[in-house]
Amino acid sequence: MPGAPRIRALISLAIIALSLAVAVTVPLQLGLDLRGGTQIVLETRPPSAADAGAGTAAGADSGPADPSSAADRTVEVLRGRVDALGVSEATIVRSGSDRIVVELPGVQDPRHAADLLGRTAQLTIHPVLGIAADPDDTPAPLPKRPHQQVLPDESGALLRLRAPALTGTDVASADALFDRETGAGWHVAVDFKGAGRDGWARLTGAAACRPAGDPARRVAIVLDGKVISSPQVDPSVPCGSGIGGGATRISGSFDGTEARELALLIQGGALPVPVETVEQRVVGPSLGDEAIRAGAWAAVIGTALTALFIGVTYRLVGVLSTVALACYGLLSYAALAAVGATLTLPGLAGFVLAIGMAVDANVLVFERAREEYASRERATPRSSLTAGFRGAFSAIADSNITTLIAAGLLFFLASGPVRGFGVTLGIGVLASMVSALVVTRSLAEHAVARPWARRRPRLTGIAHTGRVRDGLHRWNPRPMRRPRRWLAGSAVALVLAASGVAVRGLDLGVEFTGGRLVEYATTTPVGSDRLRGALAEAGFPHAVVQSAGGDRIIVRTGPMTNAQAASVSEVVKGLTPRAETVRDESIGPSLGRELRRGALIALGVALAAQLVYLAARFRWLLGTSAVVALTHDVVILLGVFAWWGKPVDGVFLAALLTVIGYSVNDSVVVFDRIRELRRLDGAAPFSRTADRALLQTLPRTVNTGLGAAFILTTLAVFGGEALTDFALALLVGLAVGTYSSMFVATPLAIELGDRLPAGTGVPSSGRPSAER
Repeated sequence: MPGAPRIRALISLAIIALSLAVAVTVPLQLGLDLRGGTQIVLETRPPSAADAGAGTAAGADSGPADPSSAADRTVEVLRGRVDALGVSEATIVRSGSDRIVVELPGVQDPRHAADLLGRTAQLTIHPVLGIAADPDDTPAPLPKRPHQQVLPDESGALLRLRAPALTGTDVASADALFDRETGAGWHVAVDFKGAGRDGWARLTGAAACRPAGDPARRVAIVLDGKVISSPQVDPSVPCGSGIGGGATRISGSFDGTEARELALLIQGGALPVPVETVEQRVVGPSLGDEAIRAGAWAAVIGTALTALFIGVTYRLVGVLSTVALACYGLLSYAALAAVGATLTLPGLAGFVLAIGMAVDANVLVFERAREEYASRERATPRSSLTAGFRGAFSAIADSNITTLIAAGLLFFLASGPVRGFGVTLGIGVLASMVSALVVTRSLAEHAVARPWARRRPRLTGIAHTGRVRDGLHRWNPRPMRRPRRWLAGSAVALVLAASGVAVRGLDLGVEFTGGRLVEYATTTPVGSDRLRGALAEAGFPHAVVQSAGGDRIIVRTGPMTNAQAASVSEVVKGLTPRAETVRDESIGPSLGRELRRGALIALGVALAAQLVYLAARFRWLLGTSAVVALTHDVVILLGVFAWWGKPVDGVFLAALLTVIGYSVNDSVVVFDRIRELRRLDGAAPFSRTADRALLQTLPRTVNTGLGAAFILTTLAVFGGEALTDFALALLVGLAVGTYSSMFVATPLAIELGDRLPAGTGVPSSGRPSAER
């Protein structure tokens, strides 16, 4: 075995061994949409003037002035609260400068979790000045007396309070206890520390100097601007001495859960800044299990169909490439586990989808090897295979780089599960290149060099041109003889798509509009009209009800509180014996606007990035033609979804950017061949050169499209409800992208190229083989 093949074989073995070791020892993290649970996105807000004033009057730490430090402190407090909830494997991470993402696996009640995590828990203890007798007094800080405020007590009577004497920073511990001796019920025992012990004695000593029954003998304990307890100091407490020992207790009409939560909030400390829940997602465990099963079936069946197709089409090297596909799966899995990536449902789709990218690289090599074998007089399968890898490398690199651009944009500009799709797709593309250029090459070169393969070269799959190429040779068509006809047909398709957007409009998902979406699984079918009428009677006349197939139904509304969402659930449960919430998504209006703006930016940046890269690789003429074809694909796909009434959400955005990558792949392959043919004959008319390039690359386009179609069809059929729209978008995009790369980008390049001198605007770099 020569030096270079031996090195590739050793590298392949090392990659497989390392991937196997990582896959066995490092577990892969599953996202909440696969294992079930609750995700809450909190956004920090600057403290109000009232909060800042209260903190200053108390002389307590009002929180770090640096927003980054405040967010770090907020993460610490939230982690303590989550730990006290007893949720295993919970994650709390910062997202940007002012957002915190909390994931709680297994938690199915978002109301309880959101209320507990979102409370500021600012504890203050105030001297009571008396009953608010001024009719102008309202529950708020008094503008003329900034060190005083008016708040209602437990009975609703307004109390005028002095500035806080103690805050939560003075608390050493808080415990929920049940008074079994007196039967008074649950209370929270609070112990003070340091200066707080003396402060509590001074506060109660001053109140004890007031006569019994005087409101000023009371002490108000306030949590987040609400008086939770305002007891009178016991008559046995001497004036001026106060209650010693630095301890007190907060009593009220608590049950055990409320007392424990109150103790948790006091013990954990206050959030340094207020937070607001801007996004909330809940996935039921049944939906997560169903998604894993559906994704696994799609991966197995799609890979099997693709392997069968490649094996039948390319024989020996095709069978070996399916072995390399298995190595690709192992390498991708190990890479995801090694970098600590979280596999989400769209990420699982990206994992399956990248199989098509690996097939594309193999098909490019094998088709080029067939061309090399047919063009040489004394060629062998091994020499043709080597020339095929060398000749196809440029197209493989360019097409995969454009897909990596789309994956990078998803990672940097998207959020949530769609970002996970970008990570998985990017890792899958890199793994597919390693699989095709290293593993497949090592296996194929070793196999075709065997004596039996040299004696029967047709068994290798390289020593014949293939049915598609033979049919083109007999037919000898000239599809680019009249390029304007293709452009006119595309213009008609664009008008139809644009009319769909204008007439039907785009059904933007809650990610882009803000609002709430709840999906239920019911034991018996619930009619959409019946549920819509019941919701209107319950006070939700604008609720959108959609059937999700089978026993699933989706209710979408504008922004709702958790209490309102509970009311909607009660309406649904009243129409069926049993209804289970399998998905619950809540997006705040501000976040919806931000995500909508981010989607438009991602789309614009994607088109601009592709134009810059293609212009650098193929000059402005072909680069511009490819980007016009991409825009054509985007408009067609939007129009199809508008006519079908399908939602345009974050998952659709992932599909759209993936379609852009697919479309660029096909255009790059054609343009790479145009560049090579211009190098051979720069004086030929550009239309004739483009015609030849299109026909020479058509077998690759057909075979790659069929391989990808197998994968996407299995996703659409077996991927479950969550992946159906995603797979449909990609199937439509695959068909439209294949068409546009041949019959939009190429005719447009011809129309522009025929107006230029030969060689202008089209690079002629590259080193084609002399035989070609």
